[in-house]
Amino acid sequence: MSNAFDKTINLGLGLLQYSRKKVDEAVKELVDKGEVAQKDARQFASGLMQRGEEQRGELKKLIQSEVTKALDHVNVARKEDLVTKDEIREIVREQARQVLREQGCSKNESTK
Repeated sequence: MSNAFDKTINLGLGLLQYSRKKVDEAVKELVDKGEVAQKDARQFASGLMQRGEEQRGELKKLIQSEVTKALDHVNVARKEDLVTKDEIREIVREQARQVLREQGCSKNESTK
């Protein structure tokens, strides 16, 4: 029984690399050896696939978190930190407007 449990755990952990076909083959092998009942095989395979998907999601989150930490550590700009062309254009327009307003005021003052 302990051997079957170990195989189940290893199979579950290995699902990051297994396709559905590989899982079905592994479950069939367990059924053939009598370690899993035939009636439970489909449910067992589905459970393993679901755990594999959950593990993939957790691994993805972990990798994203570690990459973010590494980028923060080396002080690399992220996409959301960058200024877009449209934002630059708006900044330049606003500065041009301000300069024109200031020049307009100083022209009016010099004519007085």
